[in-house]
Amino acid sequence: MRNVLYVKANPKPLDQSVSLQLGQRFLEAYRTANPNAQITELDLYATHLPLLDADVFNAWNKLAQNTPLTETEAAKTARLNELVEEFLASDLIVFAAPMWNFGYPPLLKAYMDAVIVAGKTFRYTESGFEGLAKGKTAVILEARGGVYSTPPMNAFEHTQSYLRAALNFIGITDVHTVIAEGMNQHPDRAQSIIQEALDQAAALARKLAEPVGA
Repeated sequence: MRNVLYVKANPKPLDQSVSLQLGQRFLEAYRTANPNAQITELDLYATHLPLLDADVFNAWNKLAQNTPLTETEAAKTARLNELVEEFLASDLIVFAAPMWNFGYPPLLKAYMDAVIVAGKTFRYTESGFEGLAKGKTAVILEARGGVYSTPPMNAFEHTQSYLRAALNFIGITDVHTVIAEGMNQHPDRAQSIIQEALDQAAALARKLAEPVGA
């Protein structure tokens, strides 16, 4: 049975979010092709997601020195541990997120801060670093109002390029993207842009749901 983690990084309702519509279409197609998959949904705007703040850094220092944590420090580090363990237990991680002002919503960055952990998802070596989350697949489903895939605006794209690099850093190199872009810039073509991306998301889901070697 394949474990799928669906990470939602958009506070908007489904009918107002193209990225979440892409996520829904992907999961529908994936479930149809692989009904035995175990799918866990993580809504970053509806879950407890500790930021890396003074409490967390104090807790890490105390843990290194084997000294007691405060109740708040213990609660935050426990939740961060839960998030990274859930991530590591997944075979396929699916991200659905919009581009906001050239980057992803801040809670997606906070989530990646939670799961990029030395000793768990990567380690330092004499030659640099080594990713420890190898063998996983990731999917990035993204919506952009403008067109950022070509010059000159590609210089402002700090979304999928960041997330792909972060995933590569921890050992996840099998990364797929479906991007719907230009809906606000080209409103006359918005529906066709969205439909094309929805079709791509469904096709990718069916492909990834196939057994290895099929």
